[in-house]
Amino acid sequence: MSRKKILYVEDDNTLAFLTSDNLEQYYEVVHFANGKDAFEAFKKEEFDLCILDVMLPEMDGFELAASIRERNLAVPIIFLSAKTLKEDRIKGLKLGADDYLIKPYSIEELILKIEVFLQRSHKVTPSKSTACIIGSFTFDPENYVVIKGDEKISLTERESALLKLFIDNKNTILKREKILRELWGTDDYFMGRSMDVFISRLRKIFKDDETIRIENIPRIGFKLVVP
Repeated sequence: MSRKKILYVEDDNTLAFLTSDNLEQYYEVVHFANGKDAFEAFKKEEFDLCILDVMLPEMDGFELAASIRERNLAVPIIFLSAKTLKEDRIKGLKLGADDYLIKPYSIEELILKIEVFLQRSHKVTPSKSTACIIGSFTFDPENYVVIKGDEKISLTERESALLKLFIDNKNTILKREKILRELWGTDDYFMGRSMDVFISRLRKIFKDDETIRIENIPRIGFKLVVP
């Protein structure tokens, strides 16, 4: 069985060597020291997962993630960064990243995250099915889009899977831990923060349709309320 291929972008040579050396025991790692070269490689090759530093020369990690998402909504993205501000973590998640780890990080934790996202990238892929109607929108889970009139709104794979889970359980309370385990494989704090960002994004998409609400049930979870 072929090993999964990871795009790893880090400009600190010492850290890049140590991380690559550990990851290469399990994966094929393709390392770049700047965002521009990494994106050129991404356009030409197929990767199973991307690990990005934020502060990179030529094209920073946020720009790189945005460019990757324009071409591929499904590939998992993990940020590794010394930038610890909440605003930076939220910005990374809003760009479509699946997680944001603060440096210094443990290799064991990074490998655990990689395994979770590689497994989930197969499990959360929406099954091929007809599009469904939600309020004034049409949701196409196969193509990761929400459509209203002539407007098409692209979703990431995880956003699409989250919306599909809500629709499959509409007007029913979904516990936080159930959502996290279904889509992220774990219910730890940082995955919960990622989930909150994705739910906020879905709320913004549907904000102009008063018949659609994603209600927060304090200390329990969420409920998609639709007619």
